[in-house]
Amino acid sequence: MGPDLLAALWKERHPSGPPVAHTFRTRYADRWVRFHSLPGSKRYPESEDEYAIVLDRYNTILDELFADTDVFVVTMDWSNTPTGPAGYPTPRPMLHPDGVRWWTESDQDDPDPEFHTHTRLYADQRRWNRGCIDELLRAVADEALVEVFVADTELRRIHHPYDGGADVILATPAERDGVRDQHTAWLSSHPAGL
Repeated sequence: MGPDLLAALWKERHPSGPPVAHTFRTRYADRWVRFHSLPGSKRYPESEDEYAIVLDRYNTILDELFADTDVFVVTMDWSNTPTGPAGYPTPRPMLHPDGVRWWTESDQDDPDPEFHTHTRLYADQRRWNRGCIDELLRAVADEALVEVFVADTELRRIHHPYDGGADVILATPAERDGVRDQHTAWLSSHPAGL
């Protein structure tokens, strides 16, 4: 699927807003669940054993959502201009070399152009296989990459890993409840699920 078709599909499926991952939790609250990636809600892994736990938790949910299907893998960078260099260096180009730019979300509210930002999203389509994005997930766990997400090709299920866990958007509240109930040990004790 080309960038224009993917953008059109996003607008059709998600007319409430752009594909900016940190907004998903509030926009889709009725279908959202958050899983923590380490025991005790620890945020950052400090050993290879802890990285193994993080990757296992990410991949377990990803397998449940996407096994034997194609997915979109989406990464992000930002710039002060729509086409300029990334405003902050990340390993995104190396870890997501097949990502094609398909969306630019511009924030130009500030009257000073120096404070305008342009969030640029890159996507590729691939067959989901456990471990196929482990390097990318490890960079997310280290907060070297942000705003990453994986979605089915219908954009009904979304997995947004972040440093400390993953926000997961399911197609229905009932589906969300089913996935949540399978992994209660990975949930937060916070009343809002954070």
